[in-house]
Amino acid sequence: MKNKTVIRKRILWAFSSVLFLSFMLTGVLFNIVIRLRLPGEDYYVNEMGTGRIGIILFVLVSIMLVMAVIVTFFLAKSITRPIKKLEQFALSIGKGGFETNEYEFRDVELDNLNIALNKAVKQIKAHDSEQKNFFQNASHELRTPLMSIKVYAEGIVYGVMEPKKAGETILNETDRLSDLVTDLLYIAKIDNASTIYTTEEIDLIGLLKNSAANQQAIADKNGIKFVFDFARDEIRYSCVADLISRAVDNLISNAIRYAKSEIILTCRYKGSSIQILVSDNGGGIEAEALPHVFERFYKGKGGNTGVGLSIVKSIANQHNGYVMAENSENGGAVFTITLPGCMGEQVATQPSSPGR
Repeated sequence: MKNKTVIRKRILWAFSSVLFLSFMLTGVLFNIVIRLRLPGEDYYVNEMGTGRIGIILFVLVSIMLVMAVIVTFFLAKSITRPIKKLEQFALSIGKGGFETNEYEFRDVELDNLNIALNKAVKQIKAHDSEQKNFFQNASHELRTPLMSIKVYAEGIVYGVMEPKKAGETILNETDRLSDLVTDLLYIAKIDNASTIYTTEEIDLIGLLKNSAANQQAIADKNGIKFVFDFARDEIRYSCVADLISRAVDNLISNAIRYAKSEIILTCRYKGSSIQILVSDNGGGIEAEALPHVFERFYKGKGGNTGVGLSIVKSIANQHNGYVMAENSENGGAVFTITLPGCMGEQVATQPSSPGR
């Protein structure tokens, strides 16, 4: 790799050179003045000497001016040429060209800028690909319930299906469609890089109890009871309450779908971190599905929309934490959200990678 320079050093070197030459020429000028002095006169020269000095001074100043212009011109050209390259590169990114370049610049600042642009291109390309996959998968997931609704509605119209049974199916598919649209809108919100969330201090144990209470009716319908495993009365934590509540809701809703008879809710300290655990006594997660449960639109056996757990992952990541899925010794699934011991004043959303 070529030796790199710093732009300000190049500018300093160029103007220092011009200044040095100016001093040199000034020294030559004084030397000429001394040589043109008449014998016996210490401070004055004759009229002819004065004219010569004036001409020499004018020539020297003109030469210095021309040199300064030439040095400045070539310096400016050497700086603007790579900047124009980077300008064209930036314009190509704006037009959807997400290919990196292999430029190398001798100036450290320009080379660092080019490296930063190449990194940005890679991130934009990955995000663009992720968004395209997201919309393709979302379109597919939306089409499925819409087609079911259309088929059963046509069955009612043409009298080939029993209206009550067809109506129940339509209602179920409508609920599923409504849930999916809600999840998709939520994903769009939390993936928006410009969204800023303000944190507040809440009681995580109280949040878990409230979430369980909100889904108690569904749990009762499925013959499932909630078991609270808390060693403390409360655990205070600074976070985005709405996001953490949504993550817990999704985990509990997911557990209700698979549990046989009970769901255990735990919140505890582990070192400097805080863990929220949602466990069920269902059949557990299939070995082949375990690595993929947090991927968007991945649906394991008995899965619903395939986005609920991916939302949990996004929320955990935005809080500088993480979520983990595993099977317990008893065979049921255990989902653990691990959060750092403290949070800042604000949480900014970040693009996350694309659920059981």
